[in-house]
Amino acid sequence: MTTVMEKAPVEMRTPGSRGSWSATFALARFEARRLLLSIPVLLAFAAYAAWIVWRTPDFEGSYPALQDADRATQSTPLLVGFAVLLCANHAVLRSKRRDTERHFAVLVLPRSWRTAAHALSVVPAALLTAVGVLGQFTWNALRSGAVGSGSPGELLVGPLTVLLFGVTGVLLARLVPSMLAGTLLIVLFLFMFVAGTAPAVDGERGMRWLYPVVGEASSTTLPSDLIGRPAAWHALYLAGFALTVALLAVLAGGGRGWALQGALAGGLALTLTGGIVQTQALPAATTAARERVSVSPEKEQTCVRRGTSTYCAFPEWKARADTWADLVDKVQSSAGGSAHTQPLVVRQRVDARYGLSGDAAIDPSTTPHQVTVGTAWGGNRVPEFSAAVAAVLVAGDEKASGSMCDGRMVTVMWLALNRLPDPMTSLRNVRLDDSVTGSAIVLSPTNPMSMTAGQTDVVRELLGKPSAGIATQVKAHWAELTAPKVTTARVAQLLGVAAPKAADKCED
Repeated sequence: MTTVMEKAPVEMRTPGSRGSWSATFALARFEARRLLLSIPVLLAFAAYAAWIVWRTPDFEGSYPALQDADRATQSTPLLVGFAVLLCANHAVLRSKRRDTERHFAVLVLPRSWRTAAHALSVVPAALLTAVGVLGQFTWNALRSGAVGSGSPGELLVGPLTVLLFGVTGVLLARLVPSMLAGTLLIVLFLFMFVAGTAPAVDGERGMRWLYPVVGEASSTTLPSDLIGRPAAWHALYLAGFALTVALLAVLAGGGRGWALQGALAGGLALTLTGGIVQTQALPAATTAARERVSVSPEKEQTCVRRGTSTYCAFPEWKARADTWADLVDKVQSSAGGSAHTQPLVVRQRVDARYGLSGDAAIDPSTTPHQVTVGTAWGGNRVPEFSAAVAAVLVAGDEKASGSMCDGRMVTVMWLALNRLPDPMTSLRNVRLDDSVTGSAIVLSPTNPMSMTAGQTDVVRELLGKPSAGIATQVKAHWAELTAPKVTTARVAQLLGVAAPKAADKCED
């Protein structure tokens, strides 16, 4: 009798769908914790938080336009995205680096499910970035000087960029199992963002919208409905792109099945839809609205009366009327003659025809006693507007004030600055070269004015004296101080300060 000994077959365990998902989420939680506690990611989030605390309090001089504040949340998350890309890439390659890949063959989860877990592990980093974005935007939105409205699409760019970079690191690890590949990809991305520019259809749209973050070269603030950025479509494009990259990583990890293929097709459809729509030309309705606001702002504005003057603003800026009125009252309180009670029309103006890609100057108004105010406020914009008010009170209109080069500039600058909290700092801020000596260009909401070295000396000396005494002299000699061709030396004599050593160029 012969006994045949046969080796018992090894039991093959195929996990069910529910077990696979549970194990995948458990692994994703473990990898997410390791990712968030990795040194590069910790340093990136620390730098991100420090940047928010350092920059946000001074954003737009504490008078933020929320349609600009939402875009200000987009660039810094790139630092977090790079760190997440690198660490997610290294996490996937950990088994290769430690030579444990062969041991995973006996685990419940196959390679494709482990890849999915790594892709899911970057989601908490994106959510934490979203917390930072919301905190930064809310900080600005709660300020008393805030105007306008933000775009949810713009606010989603930062978190979606981190998500996209993270899953890109996972895909790269499956395609190129090398530790160096992730670093080289980051260098390539940095080169693209810093040195690369994509062609645009009309200066605003075009292929540049295929970048994760699309910045604007101009600092112009426009009404929310004239921004013209396809923010919602761009957010859809980034979400679809991130989903597609994540699914490609699972596919590269050995994933198969109709569900994966269908999801991949859906991700591609979202990416293509958002990508195609966002690159199309600016809608004709937006172009027409920008032209109308630039050429005939009075048709789009609401006017309110404060004291003797009228303040006309676009709907989002109506609350700024009291702030403008307070500054106008301070300037007029030091003026003499009819200028002391002269009714003014303060009109908000902006050249929106070139959108956020342009930075065109606003032409000075020829309407008597009309003063232009821009859409930005705070910081240097305050003395610039104050100078514009003083110039119109002295010269009669903005067009005439731009050609002043005689002693009237002394009167204008003293009127503009003497009631501000720090007159000497305001003098520095309102001049193009940030100086308080020599000749300089004086900025204003429209065309700039100019000061000679002699006028600067006289103004500086006047600002160093008590304003009440100078105001009495200004009111007493108003007619002569504001007469065309009055010399700077004569103005200095009337106001009781030393005459400048050099004559004004326009007086020679």
